[in-house]
Amino acid sequence: MNSNLNQEQDFEQLNIEKVRNIGIMAHIDAGKTTVTERVLFFTRKIHRVGEVHEGMATMDYLPQEQERGITISSAVTTCFWNNARINIIDTPGHVDFTVEVERSLRVLDGAVAVFCGVGGVEPQSETVWHQADHYRVPRIAFINKLDRVGADFFAVVNAIRKKLNANAHPTQIPIGKESDFIGVIDLIEMKAFIYGRDSNGMEFDWVDIPDAYRQEALIYRDKLLEAISEIDENIMQKYLDGNEINPQEIRQAIRKGTTTGKFIPVLGGSALRNKCIQPLLDAVVWYLPSPLDLPPVEGKNPKTNESEKRLPMKKEPFSGLVFKINMDPHAGKISFFRVYSGQLQSGTYVYNSNKGVKERVSRILIIHANRREDVQMVKAGDLCGIVGLRNATTGDTLCEERYPIVLETLVFPEPVIEVAIEPKTRADQEKLGLALSKLAEEDPTFKVKTDEETGQTLISGMGELHLEIIIDRLLREFKVEANVGRPQVAYRETIRRSSRGEGRYVRQTGGRGQYGHVVLEIEPCEDNFVFEDKIVGGAIPREYIPSAQAGVKESLDNGVIAGYPVMNIRVRLVDGSYHPVDSSDIAFKIAGSLALRDAIKRAQPILLEPVMKVQIITPKDYLGDVIGDISARRGKIEGIESKGELQVINAQAPLASLFGYATALRSVTQGRATYTMQFSHYEEVPENMMKEIIDKLR
Repeated sequence: MNSNLNQEQDFEQLNIEKVRNIGIMAHIDAGKTTVTERVLFFTRKIHRVGEVHEGMATMDYLPQEQERGITISSAVTTCFWNNARINIIDTPGHVDFTVEVERSLRVLDGAVAVFCGVGGVEPQSETVWHQADHYRVPRIAFINKLDRVGADFFAVVNAIRKKLNANAHPTQIPIGKESDFIGVIDLIEMKAFIYGRDSNGMEFDWVDIPDAYRQEALIYRDKLLEAISEIDENIMQKYLDGNEINPQEIRQAIRKGTTTGKFIPVLGGSALRNKCIQPLLDAVVWYLPSPLDLPPVEGKNPKTNESEKRLPMKKEPFSGLVFKINMDPHAGKISFFRVYSGQLQSGTYVYNSNKGVKERVSRILIIHANRREDVQMVKAGDLCGIVGLRNATTGDTLCEERYPIVLETLVFPEPVIEVAIEPKTRADQEKLGLALSKLAEEDPTFKVKTDEETGQTLISGMGELHLEIIIDRLLREFKVEANVGRPQVAYRETIRRSSRGEGRYVRQTGGRGQYGHVVLEIEPCEDNFVFEDKIVGGAIPREYIPSAQAGVKESLDNGVIAGYPVMNIRVRLVDGSYHPVDSSDIAFKIAGSLALRDAIKRAQPILLEPVMKVQIITPKDYLGDVIGDISARRGKIEGIESKGELQVINAQAPLASLFGYATALRSVTQGRATYTMQFSHYEEVPENMMKEIIDKLR
C-alpha cells in the first residue's frame, strides 16, 4: 500500500485520467468534514489537523460554521494522492442547506457518502443519496465512527441496501468493535490494516489476517466476488470455474460497477482517530471515475436548438458551468466553475450563452477553502474560481462565442419559509437593500421581495436556520442591523349579502361649491370586481360616471373591517343627483367612495384569508402524525395516495397557520418529509379569529 510522499505536480501537465472530482456528502454530524480534514492531512495538504468541535476545521472557515460546528457553505479544495489529483467539495449535511449539495453534485464526477456507524442511514443521508441518484453520480460508502459505542458496520451496510436500494458490498470489514476497533481487513488483497493502540492512527501494520477473523473474511470475500461477477463476465467465468482471481482484476470489476452506478463499494473507519483514511484515498483513486470515464457532457446549441456533446479534452471548444457564486470581501465576486471541455486562459473573454453576453476573465483561481492561488490556465476536468464575471449567476454556461452551447442548468427548490425584515436605522436602509441583493445572488434559494400591500421587505429561504445565518451574515459581513419578524398575511374583505348605499358630498366655500350625490347597489359575485352603470333619465350626467366609478374602485383598496382590500363584489350605479354649477369630477369621485363604504357596512362584511394548496410527501411511518398536525392547523385533507414506501398527502390549509410549518414537519418526521405549497383561494376567517385580527390592528 503506497502513501503519498510525492510533491504536487505541475497543474497544467497532470493527465486528465488522474483527475478525480469528488464530493463528501452525509447527514449532519456523520463526520464528513472530519473525513475531509483527515484526507487533507494524509495527502500533506495541511500539516495540522483542525477539529470541527474546536471550530478549527480547514473547510469550515465561516464564523457561523465554526461557532455551530456544522458545514453551511460547500467548500472546495485540491489534494494529491498516488499521482492523482483529487478536487474535493465538502458539502453541508443540514437540510436547510441542501442546495449546496445539489449544485455540487451537478458538477462532480463521484462522491464519498459518509454514514455514522451508530446512526446508520439517517434522514438527510436519504436526501443526499437521492440527489446523487438524480445526477447519476458514482459513489463510495464510508462508514465512520466505528470506534463509538453502539457502532455496527454490518447493520449500516444492510441499511444502505434496504433504505437506499443500493447494491452495496464491503470491500473491507472491521477488526474489533467500538473501543476495540483497531483496523480493517482488505477483502481484495486478503490482508489486514492494524493500527497501533497508542499511535492515534498515525502508524499501522499491513499484516496477515488474524486467525479469529479469517473465516469471516472468507465469507465476505465470497459475497464480494459473487456481486462483482454479475458486473464482469470474466470474473463470473473464473468464479464459476473456481479459478483464482487476482486483486487487479477485482479492482477493475469494482471500478466498472462503480463508474456505471451498478455497485457501491463500502469501506469503514474512524476519521476522528485517523484510522482507515489511507485505504479510503486508495479507493477514491481506484474506483471513482475520471472525467474520461463518464459520458461526454451534453447541451443545446442556442442558435440551432440541436443537441451537442463536448468531450473532456483540451482540443475541444471550451465549455463549462458556473455552479456557485461567492461574494468575497477582497476579490469581489468569484464564480465557482467546472470546466467540461477545452481550456481557458486568464485575461481572455468568455461567452455566457444563458445571458447572451461576452465578459472578460480577469483572474482564474485555484481554491483551497478560503485561500486562493492565481493560475494562468485551466483545462477540461478542473474546478476553479473566476473573477471578473459581472453577469454570471449559478447555472450559467460559459463557452466560446464561435461554438455556443447551453448545458443543463440547475433547478432549485422554492423557499418554504418567509419573514419580514426592516433596518434598525434609516442609515441602514440603503445598505440593507444592497446586502440582500448580494446574498440573493450568492444563494439561489434565498429570495427577497417587497409586499406591495403591506410595504414590508420579505426574505424567504429553506428553513429557520437558513434565515438565521442570513441575518447573522448581514450583521457581520455587511454591518447592517435589522429587525426580523413574521410577515403579515394578505387578508381580504368581502360581503355576505346585497345592500344599498348612498354617498353625498356637498361643500360650500363662498364661491363655487362642490356637489356630488351617488346611490349604489352592491351584491356578492364570483369576479373580483364588476361595475355596472344603470343610470337612466340623466340623474347623473355621463361625464361624471367615470369619476364615480374611480371613487368606488379607490375605496375598494381599504375595506371597512380592518382596512384590507375588498374583493368579489358587484357594484351598480343606480341613482344620484347633480348641481348644474357646483358638480365636479372630484365631488362625484368622493361621493362614489362614500356610497360604497355605506353600502358595505350594510352588507354584512367579512374577512377572507388566503388558503394554500399543500402537498406533503412522507414515509408511511409518519402518516398519522402528519395528518394530525395539518388538521390542528385548520387544514383539510383532500386525498392520500401511495408512491412506493412514500405517502402523498394533498391538503388545503390557511396560510396564517403554515408559518413555521417547514420546521414543524421536519420535527414530526425526523426531517424525512418534504412539502410544497401554492395559493389556492380565499376563504372566510372564523368569527373568533376575525375578532383577534381586528383587535391586533387597533
